Amino acid sequence: MHRCDRPALLCLQERKRKPDWMKRVIPGGDKYADIKAKLRELKLHTVCEEARCPNMGECWGGGDGHTATATIMLMGDTCTRGCRFCAVKTSRAPPPLDPMEPENVSKAIAAWGLDYVVLTSVDRDDLPDGGAAHIAQTIRLLKEKTVGRILVEALVPDFQGNLGSIQQVATSGLDVFAHNVETVPRLQSAVRDRRANWEQSLHVLRAAKEVGVQVTKTSIMLGCGEQKDEVIEAFKLLRGSGVDVVTLGQYMRPTKKHMAVSEFVTPAAFEAYGKAAEQLGFLYVASGPMVRSSYRAGELYLKNVLQGRRQQQQQQQQGSSSSSIEDGGTAAAAAAP
Repeated sequence: MHRCDRPALLCLQERKRKPDWMKRVIPGGDKYADIKAKLRELKLHTVCEEARCPNMGECWGGGDGHTATATIMLMGDTCTRGCRFCAVKTSRAPPPLDPMEPENVSKAIAAWGLDYVVLTSVDRDDLPDGGAAHIAQTIRLLKEKTVGRILVEALVPDFQGNLGSIQQVATSGLDVFAHNVETVPRLQSAVRDRRANWEQSLHVLRAAKEVGVQVTKTSIMLGCGEQKDEVIEAFKLLRGSGVDVVTLGQYMRPTKKHMAVSEFVTPAAFEAYGKAAEQLGFLYVASGPMVRSSYRAGELYLKNVLQGRRQQQQQQQQGSSSSSIEDGGTAAAAAAP
């Protein structure tokens, strides 16, 4: 009989079954199949597939009043880092960048007719700028090819804290600048690659805000061993750095080689965390077991953040135009004999 030599608690964690609220229907549907086929045709990668996201069917399929969204992973499918929660393959020397990728991505998304797209990427510490120019060019082309119709969120690496790289992406025309802190400060070294850390991630988010990005966003996984007070403190630190949006979701172990799940956080606990974050003044909070950093991104942001800001800007412009007309009419009346 097999005997496990590891600590009993670790073995118990690995044998944990998913609770009912973590179960999902297998992805399917015509739109899901169309997007999958188009991805293969254009040799594009999605984090949805690489990270084995359980929400692919919902996000790609759209329908029922929901916005169809997709999360494209740029710069290949091989990362230079090895975070303990991530299923993406790693290498110190990934293949060179595909110079046609920005063109292919913009072509594919324009053909799909998506309303909202999330561009994410692997870390490329082997490149001098971390791939910032590649990401920025993709965003510019997307905006050009869709005449600004599509909303673009960029979920970016930390670029090793390089300010020039951060600014290059932040000023590319994106609508949402996202960078994930992943977990609370105490667990950074246990969860993320040694080259990533809490302060560096906050620096990235602050730097983007300082060059004019309107909406910054981050995400925290729960079920990694964090304590409630640590999560609340993380919220406070994020708000103090000007972060606008936070998403909270359950960490799911991709394979037995990865970090074990410490607990399955209940929907009620997620709801409580969400309310706590809202009370601290975040512009928007998405909190739930199946929420991922780009889960239903189109629906969440289109209806709750970006459209509202666009309407506000339009109203301000209309108000300014009306004032100019009124001022002109008054001046003309005063000049009349």
